[in-house]
Amino acid sequence: MSTALDTTFAALADSTRRAILTMLLEDDMAVTDVAEPFDMSLAAISKHLTILTRAGLITQEKRGRVKWCKLEPDAMREGIVWIESFGQLEALNFDAFEQFLGKELEE
Repeated sequence: MSTALDTTFAALADSTRRAILTMLLEDDMAVTDVAEPFDMSLAAISKHLTILTRAGLITQEKRGRVKWCKLEPDAMREGIVWIESFGQLEALNFDAFEQFLGKELEE
């Protein structure tokens, strides 16, 4: 597996980060707005945003005094292609797939 794919799946492995990506589907958001629905510190949210940024799943841009987050959906393309390649086989067993991903992400 490629390093970029590993980084993408590692970033997607966390439910908070997936929730952030879902929020960013609507529009770009200020970091403080991203943090608002979560019961955690701004510093903790910033760590999640850093992981998403390193994976290329979002970009962060400073506009004036406010840091904005933007979804970068093309960054998931390699992962989507990889997952879709299993569609050519028999029906995917998602429990086995989840176990496989867990082992892959540990390595």
